Amino acid sequence: MSVDKAMHILVVDDYSTMRRIIKNLLKQLGFDNVDEAADGGEAFKKLQEKPAGLVISDWNMEPMTGMELLKLVRGNPALKNTPFIMVTAESKPENVIAAKQAGVSNYIVKPFNAETLKTKMTSVIGEF
Repeated sequence: MSVDKAMHILVVDDYSTMRRIIKNLLKQLGFDNVDEAADGGEAFKKLQEKPAGLVISDWNMEPMTGMELLKLVRGNPALKNTPFIMVTAESKPENVIAAKQAGVSNYIVKPFNAETLKTKMTSVIGEF
């Protein structure tokens, strides 16, 4: 089964430049239905209004971090199965373990390119 390229993807990062970069990478991969949020709180509100087929979230944000957003998503019955990729500049083993324990689907370390994003997305949502 292949992934629907019209799938709704939510990109969450407190830096608009990073959101734009990720959206451009997703566009290169054929995904145009991309929404964005500047922090976890805004993202969770958007997810409750319109669930996403995939969330790509930065870890380090204020006032709500990507980890806090992940825990909210996993704790919400309507959203708990949403594929969730965490993006971070740090690849500390304890962070990776904490994210896995919280239920993250996969993990990307910045900087990354379209090929890395495609590989991580494929592992989470399947071939496209």
